[in-house]
Amino acid sequence: MHILTLIFCGLALLAVFWLVSRISRSSLRDLLPAYLVVWLIVSAINMWIGVTHAGYTVMEEALVFLPVFGGPALAAIFLARRKRT
Repeated sequence: MHILTLIFCGLALLAVFWLVSRISRSSLRDLLPAYLVVWLIVSAINMWIGVTHAGYTVMEEALVFLPVFGGPALAAIFLARRKRT
């Protein structure tokens, strides 16, 4: 459940970046690098908390990190590559 919550948060952050791109009259493609960096930092912090406070190993957290970062990142790349965004 925690993984799904984090993926949802990543998609919600993507929606914020999409909204900012619409308000600023730019494309999501312009904001894609910023989104990926922000989401990478958030995902890495989640991994660090899992290792240092929850007692998981780095390998266990790496298996969680992949879908948590990868799902929203792939969605962002897909949306940014669309012609209309």
